[in-house]
Amino acid sequence: MSEKNSQIIDRLPPLNTMRVFEAAARHLSFVRAAQELFVTHGAVSRQIKQLEAVLGFDLFDRRNRAVFLTAKGEVLFEACVKAMDTLRQAIAKIKTPSDALPLVLSCEPTIAIRWLVPRLPDFRARFPAYQIHLLTAGGKIDFARDRVDVALRRNDFSPDADCYVQSVAPEMVGPVCSASLPLNQQGTNNHFVLGKQRLLHSKSRPNAWNLWREHSGLTIESQGNEQFEHFYLSLQAAGAGLGVAVGSIYMVEADISDGRLVAPFGFIPDGSEYVLLSPVPFDSDPRRLVFLDWIRYEMGKTRHAAER
Repeated sequence: MSEKNSQIIDRLPPLNTMRVFEAAARHLSFVRAAQELFVTHGAVSRQIKQLEAVLGFDLFDRRNRAVFLTAKGEVLFEACVKAMDTLRQAIAKIKTPSDALPLVLSCEPTIAIRWLVPRLPDFRARFPAYQIHLLTAGGKIDFARDRVDVALRRNDFSPDADCYVQSVAPEMVGPVCSASLPLNQQGTNNHFVLGKQRLLHSKSRPNAWNLWREHSGLTIESQGNEQFEHFYLSLQAAGAGLGVAVGSIYMVEADISDGRLVAPFGFIPDGSEYVLLSPVPFDSDPRRLVFLDWIRYEMGKTRHAAER
């Protein structure tokens, strides 16, 4: 190695601190980063402080027991994402035979339709040696019976004890409605009156509004309520101007970017998260590892884009 290249490597921060930073930045949570990396919250905090000391500037704003990326932190996070994506593609090219079997993925219907399917062309372009065979289903899964390799679920149920679980992304929710819907917001403090608009509910997420009120500390008074069979239908109804629904940031980000929906109160964590389930260890199969890394990155990118 040349002296010049050696000096460049010496100037890089410890690579492990970069991995910890990427996880903390993606989750905007030291706790969730610690859970993903199987270390303590204190270990994550120390690694971040070490990285900030080496760089000479803060990467996170720490406010009210929450963390937010600084402007310099945003720049570094984007660079980390690009670097790790390049490594994933290189490793996939090295480790994967051209005739690898498709990865059979079971995914909850709403997030499959509104978020995953539009992004599968990106996965195919980055990892052409891997194929995804998508099935839609929710709740518990019998991997052997359904011949499924991995399942993307929200952790609103307890998986089987012999199931391997990897954290993917925290669920972020907030009220959403048509951009043309006149909300006529009135109220004082944390109580809002939405005039003649209805609150839209779904049988598949019956506690969505209660969880949002609990975690936001806000209450909404409306004209009435309307129930739909599925979460997807409540979001479609909100887009059609029938009322206000609780939406997941991942399922409405494209509609908000296009101006079809608005989120007047923003998005907050509801205490649940998306996880990837597998009947065998993830590190036993490069297909599983590549997909896990890719979906973590994509959901993190979606969340950061919608929160800006």
